[in-house]
Amino acid sequence: MRISAHTLVAYLVLLVLGSVWRLLPIGVAHAAVPDLSALVAAYLGLTARAAIAPAVAGAVAVGYLADLIGGAPPGLHALIGGAVCLLGRGVHRRLLVRGWAVTLGFSGFVGAVAALLTIVIRMMSNRAVQPGTALWELVAVAIGTAAIGPLVFRLHRRIDAAFARTHRERDAALEGITS
Repeated sequence: MRISAHTLVAYLVLLVLGSVWRLLPIGVAHAAVPDLSALVAAYLGLTARAAIAPAVAGAVAVGYLADLIGGAPPGLHALIGGAVCLLGRGVHRRLLVRGWAVTLGFSGFVGAVAALLTIVIRMMSNRAVQPGTALWELVAVAIGTAAIGPLVFRLHRRIDAAFARTHRERDAALEGITS
């Protein structure tokens, strides 16, 4: 139920972000579209409890919804979402992602990894990739993802707090501490 709530909220935020982003007066930053599906996938990996399979399934679902909304080839963001979720699970054991600065840095890292995986998948599927454009895209996506990362993490921590069974679990979820 928790993963379903995260997926539904991510879908709604993807809809809003997809329809509003192009209307924002941000000039050259139009290329810096934040990778929301990768952020949600990383969050699901960070907060996966006993089993990782439901978190990966939620990340793949959010990635597929991002493919549908963004017009990407079907399965591109779904594959990246699953990989980023597993990356988040691996990071969870070594790094406590809480606090504004760490969340910002981790979000930028997630954006860069997702953009790099997108470029690698494009190259493997014989799509034309120009090195200068690809590098600019990687940096722009990392910056855009880092910009919205703390807000996305805060939103999803609120969802986890709503599913907490005790007051202590609720406080831990709001602080970003997972068990």
